[in-house]
Amino acid sequence: MADHTIYQSPFSWRYGSPEMQRIWGLEFTRILWRKIWVALAETQVRYGLVSQEQAAELRENQTRLDLKRSLELERERKHDLVAEMEVFAEQCPEAGGVIHLGATSMDIKDNASVLQQKAALALIISSLEKLLINLADLIRKQADRPVMGFTHLQSAEPSTLGYRLAQSAQDLLLGYQDLKAFTNRIKGKGFTGAVGTSASYAALLGEENLPAFQEELSRKLGLEFFPVVTQTYPRLQDYRLLTRLAELGAVLYKLAFDLRILSSTCLGELGEPFGEEQVGSSAMPFKQNPIRSEKINSLGRYLAQLPRTAWDNAAHNLLERTLDDSANRRIILPEGFLCLDEMLLATREVLSGMQIHQAAIQANLADYGPFAATEKLLMILSKAGADRQVMHEIIRGHAGEAWEAVRQGDDNPLIEMLTGDSRLQGYLSADEIREVLQGTAYLGDAAQRARDLADHIQTILGSNS
Repeated sequence: MADHTIYQSPFSWRYGSPEMQRIWGLEFTRILWRKIWVALAETQVRYGLVSQEQAAELRENQTRLDLKRSLELERERKHDLVAEMEVFAEQCPEAGGVIHLGATSMDIKDNASVLQQKAALALIISSLEKLLINLADLIRKQADRPVMGFTHLQSAEPSTLGYRLAQSAQDLLLGYQDLKAFTNRIKGKGFTGAVGTSASYAALLGEENLPAFQEELSRKLGLEFFPVVTQTYPRLQDYRLLTRLAELGAVLYKLAFDLRILSSTCLGELGEPFGEEQVGSSAMPFKQNPIRSEKINSLGRYLAQLPRTAWDNAAHNLLERTLDDSANRRIILPEGFLCLDEMLLATREVLSGMQIHQAAIQANLADYGPFAATEKLLMILSKAGADRQVMHEIIRGHAGEAWEAVRQGDDNPLIEMLTGDSRLQGYLSADEIREVLQGTAYLGDAAQRARDLADHIQTILGSNS
C-alpha cells in the first residue's frame, strides 16, 4: 500500500498501465539483477569457478526478494546493488561467495536496464498495434465523410474525416516500424568489467575463453551486446530510444490537439466520449471539457523534453564513465515509457468513443465550403476561355462581400452572388456555376487514399502477427 503521507509520483499510480508500472518497479528490477547474477554463475560453472550446486542454490533463491532487508542495507552501504547482493548472499550460504565474480556493478545494472527497455518496448509496440487497428477501422468508416479543411486555422478546402485521421495513422505506422527495427538493434553492455576491457574476466577465464563466455551469456539473457563499451553501454542508445518515444508522442499530441480544436464550441464537429456521471467543471455544470486530449497534450510536452537529458548523458559520459547520469536515468527511462504508454491508452479511449456531430460539420461546410470551391470555379472558367486574372478579381470581390455577411451571422450568399454574375455567365451557365460550387464534391482522391492506407496498415500488422 502506498504511503500517502509523502510524495508519490503520479507515474506510480495515475499514469501508465499496471503492466508498464510493474516493469519499472523495484521488485522487477531486483529480480532482473538476480537473474543476471544467476546467468553469470551458471556460465562460470563450465570454467570451474562455480560448482553446479552453488549455481543451483542461486537459481532456487533467485526470486526470494527481501526488499525490507535490502533497503535497510542500502541506507548503510549507500549502494543499491551491493545491498541486494548481500541479501542474496545471505539467502545462499553455499553460493554467496561466488555472486558477482569478476563483475562490476554496470555489468549487472546496464544489462538489466536494457532488458527492462526491451520488455517495455514490447508493451508499447503491442499498444501501438491495437491503436493502428482501431485507426484503420475508423478511417474506413469515415473515408467518405466530407469535413471542412483548415490551413492557418482558417477555413481552406474540404477534406474527409477519414483522410484527416489517415495522416496521423501514417505517421504512427512509420513510427511503429521504426520502433520495431530499433528494438531488434538494442544492445546491452555485456560482461566486460570496470572499464570495458574484460580484464577481470580474462584473469578468471583466460583471454582465449572470452568470446565463448560472452556468447553464452548473450544467449542466456536473450540480449545482444555492444562489441565496444566502457563501464557502461553507449549512452547514445538512451537518446535514440527516447527520441523515438518522443516522436510517437508528437503524433499523438497533434491528433489530440486537433480534436480539442474541433471539439471547441466554435466548431463543435467532434467530441470526446463523456460519461453520464462525468463532471466537466466544478463551477459550470454544462461543461464537457476534452480532458483526455488535454492529458495527452500535457504528458506529450513532458515526454518531448526527456531526449534532451539523454543527450546530455551521452555527451557528458566522460572518458570511461561518470556517474552523473545515474540519478536522472532512474527518472527519464521509466517515465518516458510510462508517458507514452498512458498517451496511447488515452488515445485509444478517445477514438473508441469519439462523438461525430454531423449537424455542426454540415453547418461549417455550408458556411465555408463555397469559398473553397471558388478555386475549382476559377479553373473551370479558365478552361472555358476566360482570362484567369480577370476572373480571379471578380470572384475575390464577391468573396469579400460574402465573408462580411457570414461574419454578421447571415447565411453565406456567395453561391447566389456568383451564379447571378453576368460576367461569369458569358462562360458558364448559372446551373453550371452552382454545380461547380458544391464544395463537398471537391475532394479529389482523398477517400480512396485513406482507404488504401487503412488496407496497408492491415497488411503490415497482419504480416507481423
